[in-house]
Amino acid sequence: MDMPGQNEGSQPFVDRPIAVSAAFEGSEDIAAARDLARSFLADLRARHGLTVSARAEGMVQLVVSELVTNARKYAPGPCLLSLEVNEGAVEVTVWDSEPCLPVAQAADPGRVGQHGLEIVVAVCRSFEMHREPVGKRITAAVVLADDAVGDEGGDEVCR
Repeated sequence: MDMPGQNEGSQPFVDRPIAVSAAFEGSEDIAAARDLARSFLADLRARHGLTVSARAEGMVQLVVSELVTNARKYAPGPCLLSLEVNEGAVEVTVWDSEPCLPVAQAADPGRVGQHGLEIVVAVCRSFEMHREPVGKRITAAVVLADDAVGDEGGDEVCR
């Protein structure tokens, strides 16, 4: 009889990453990138039994939309989108061919537009940018499940 977490040869299962990726080449693909994120999150729930809060679902789609939009707007050629579960979060990674790293502008409530990077940084657990031999890679992690936190009275509330 095999023990849980082992296969027939009594070797522990090696967890493979839960991930999906796709290449996009046109502005019409921004909606397709959001659809890929939505499908990936549904798969996390249905096939892998992971908790994905409504907040996380919205934030992952927002981050995908902002990062793919920026790649399509500022970089020539295709962009690559990867979604991977890592330590209770979905890491959204976008590669594009433009080597210049984006810079978030100073907060200005009167400015119309160009708030995408500020928003992404604000809603993510982590945000990293790296130059690659060709282009750049941006990775933002969105926590999947909302944490219950205790208030001063000891009652738990959900964020």
